[in-house]
Amino acid sequence: MLRTLGVIPARYGSTRFPGKMLADINGKPLFMWTYDGAKKARKLDHLIVATDDERIADVAERHGIDVMMTSLRCRNGTERTAEVAKNLTFYDVVINIQGDEPMIKSEFIDQLIEVFEANPQIEIATITTHIRTKRQWYNPNVVKVVTDINGFALYFSRSPIPSENTEYFPPRKHIGIYGYRRETLLRLAELEPT
Repeated sequence: MLRTLGVIPARYGSTRFPGKMLADINGKPLFMWTYDGAKKARKLDHLIVATDDERIADVAERHGIDVMMTSLRCRNGTERTAEVAKNLTFYDVVINIQGDEPMIKSEFIDQLIEVFEANPQIEIATITTHIRTKRQWYNPNVVKVVTDINGFALYFSRSPIPSENTEYFPPRKHIGIYGYRRETLLRLAELEPT
């Protein structure tokens, strides 16, 4: 049985929206909506918030959320998630749940973990769903994805992806969660950006 860790990277210093993780949404900070949705996942053994900011850590701790302080040198959520995974060695699979996914469905997390349970050869996986409206299709905040016939991602884009055959390959959008075998995540975090 796989031991699974969920990590919510929560950075205060967003370039497009500084302080986004603490933005109030209906009386609760953004990252806490994500946490509350993710903690409903049945297949997660542990869920933790990873941050480099004391303000986020303080809010999380006041609400009984497990927090790990991470380095200011982390360039992205993947590196922040890897830093947590490096310190918590007893997990097989690590799920990176982007902190700005307040509507995250716990079923998506469980489905992602099931991919790893069903196929020991899978090293990295993510979740996509159908784009249902033209508004989503043209929205640069919605990440579109092209997959091959087996569901393997070929590329991602914030722009609409041209296609001649949407009948057989309907447009899909990426959901902000990623799953990794722990050792694969640690290797990825060591790579230089391209």
